[in-house]
Amino acid sequence: MVDKYAVIGNPIGHSKSPIIHQAFAEQTGEDISYEAILAPLDGFETTVRQLITQGYKGANVTVPFKFEAYQLCDSLSAKVVSSGSGAVNTLINIHGKLHGDNTDGVGLRNDIEHNLSFDIESKRILILGAGGAAHGVLNSLLGASSITIANRTHAKALELVMGIKDCEASASTFDTLEKPYDLIINATSTGLTDTALPIPNSIFAKGCLAYDMMYGRETPFMKQAREAGAQVADGLGMLVEQAAEAFYLWRGVRPLTQPVIQQLRSA
Repeated sequence: MVDKYAVIGNPIGHSKSPIIHQAFAEQTGEDISYEAILAPLDGFETTVRQLITQGYKGANVTVPFKFEAYQLCDSLSAKVVSSGSGAVNTLINIHGKLHGDNTDGVGLRNDIEHNLSFDIESKRILILGAGGAAHGVLNSLLGASSITIANRTHAKALELVMGIKDCEASASTFDTLEKPYDLIINATSTGLTDTALPIPNSIFAKGCLAYDMMYGRETPFMKQAREAGAQVADGLGMLVEQAAEAFYLWRGVRPLTQPVIQQLRSA
């Protein structure tokens, strides 16, 4: 029997997860199937329950269902609990009970440190956006000297900052940003609509890494950062790295990510 897995989202047609997990399976010799499933916006729980009934061993969860996935879980990883994000992107079926984890933060850090060779330790970090994407990766940035959360609404940024306890933390709005940062992570969805953020060039320090969690296109944020002299990266590496962590949680085997990243870049 082939073990079945899936990614659930809405929309889902653009997802590269089936390609990634097929590549992981071929690389490691694991006998699995993996498909993309479109869940109705009001039918996520029904979709998940059907998959459990059909014997699926696990699933990845993408926009807009990560918070609903959290609510459905019977148990949660220590990482999810300690993050306080309320978001789950990996479901594991354990004898009909759902265990939830979130691999986004591990995926982000592995991509930045291993693939991009950028050390997060003691860096001044700015996160643009205070939504689910920012929530999911915040606890992976331990070791930074400071973290600033900037958002259109100050109150939402401040709410996220309250959970940061291991380094200096502050909240800001986009239009009041001035000082330079070593690592700037765009966790907003502005890239989807090619909308420029109201941020000044002064925030890009010399040697800064500007990282957009979007992938597959040059976003206005990436263009501005490049013109300001920053090193620029998109989120494709994070996508593959978070998938590798989910694969490891399901199968107990850690696949190599570089060949898959290169495969996607050259496709």
